[in-house]
Amino acid sequence: MRLVAGVDSSTQACKVVIRDAETGALVRSGRAGHPDGTEVHPEAWWQALRHAVAEAGGLADVAAVSVAGQQHGMVCLDETGEVVRPALLWNDTRSARAAADLVAELGPRAWAEAVGSVPLASFTVAKLRWLAEHEPANAERTAAVCLPHDWLSWRLAGALSEGHAELTGAGRLELADLATDRSDASGTGYFDSRTNRYRTELLDRAFGRTPRLPRIVPPAEPAYSTGGWLIGPGAGDNAAAALGVPIGEDMLVSLGTSGVVCARSAVPAADPSGLVAGFADATGAFLPLACTLNAARVLDAAARLLGVGLAELAELALSAEPGAGGVVVVPYLEGERTPNLPDATGAVHGLTLANATPANLARAAVEGMLCGIAVGLDALIEQGVRLSGCQVIGGAARSAAVRRIAPSIFSVPVRVPQPGEYVADGAARQAAWLLGGSSDPPSWPTGEVELCQADPVPGVRERYAEAAERFLSRKEG
Repeated sequence: MRLVAGVDSSTQACKVVIRDAETGALVRSGRAGHPDGTEVHPEAWWQALRHAVAEAGGLADVAAVSVAGQQHGMVCLDETGEVVRPALLWNDTRSARAAADLVAELGPRAWAEAVGSVPLASFTVAKLRWLAEHEPANAERTAAVCLPHDWLSWRLAGALSEGHAELTGAGRLELADLATDRSDASGTGYFDSRTNRYRTELLDRAFGRTPRLPRIVPPAEPAYSTGGWLIGPGAGDNAAAALGVPIGEDMLVSLGTSGVVCARSAVPAADPSGLVAGFADATGAFLPLACTLNAARVLDAAARLLGVGLAELAELALSAEPGAGGVVVVPYLEGERTPNLPDATGAVHGLTLANATPANLARAAVEGMLCGIAVGLDALIEQGVRLSGCQVIGGAARSAAVRRIAPSIFSVPVRVPQPGEYVADGAARQAAWLLGGSSDPPSWPTGEVELCQADPVPGVRERYAEAAERFLSRKEG
């Protein structure tokens, strides 16, 4: 039995799964937390990976590894390979002004046509503009720029090159060895996934010059072959999740720290409105995607406000009538990306003496989160993606209220796979693909899927849209 390892280096934690390369059966796993915040020193990711690998029993008997990670983060390295400053993560919105300036300079349509997406605060290109403007000394020191999963794979390859399966080695590769895949590169704002080439003129515009960039490794080819291990090209977290489920003809809705809607497509997206990002997937196709900044933590905040746990929050929500008696929660608790409102805050509308109950507030929080996701569904449909069903994964999918209410908001059947580490599983599947030598990823058996259906509830989406429009009107004013 040959084993493979998949790593998910997410915003909140590092998860490692070790699976049978042929059957996909889970053999063992490990986990370690990441520090909070919107900027993190990459060394924290390395230490978390070491602890997660140790908890998973090490890599000595593993043949191949792939690392998936949170998209967009800016990791800057100097000439010696040292980290210049803590990495700015996708959810760091200080680069919102820089993104707006870049869009104004070229126009949204030009950006969409060049790289499939219109820059937002989360994109690496905007963070590099911010660095050049606000920390010129650090910008000057930057010899190479990579993404979180690129850096972690590069650091892993350095340790394994010395034969340290327990990741105690201090080996380091050269900057020229940095590697990435097209799915994660497509979220930088300076990579065209149609031609699989960097658009360095856009990076020059943002940063003033082009530092060294990771080489692009095609799907199913190793990024590193070192010390007896193969290390895959890896993937952005959303592309890895789509590989780990897999989604087939459905749209994939991931309700974690952020809310993500994506679908596998044979053709690229180019949305000048900026709602849909024209990302690549991990197989050679495309992954048009819309993202909200507010998903599972909306439920956390509502539970904290009501003084209950998440299970009780779900019970309260399901005890209220659909529509929450007219209460509407606009859950822009950390600003928002869809629509692009980085400075917005959350709001409650329609509250009266008659409807001011814990149950209605709980229901409105669930409906508000799902209505925000539905904006992304609509945006993908505008890009030609067919909506026949959704698969819903992520922490918030464990909520009975989310599972039962989602079909009434999305107006399609909702399938909820068994809870799992889908991003890490997708990375493990990519690692197994390296060993198999076939043109397609290996087919692993899927677990049970819960089918959820409900009739649409009139008025809920409309009331949410009216409340959300107040933020857009304020922005335009």
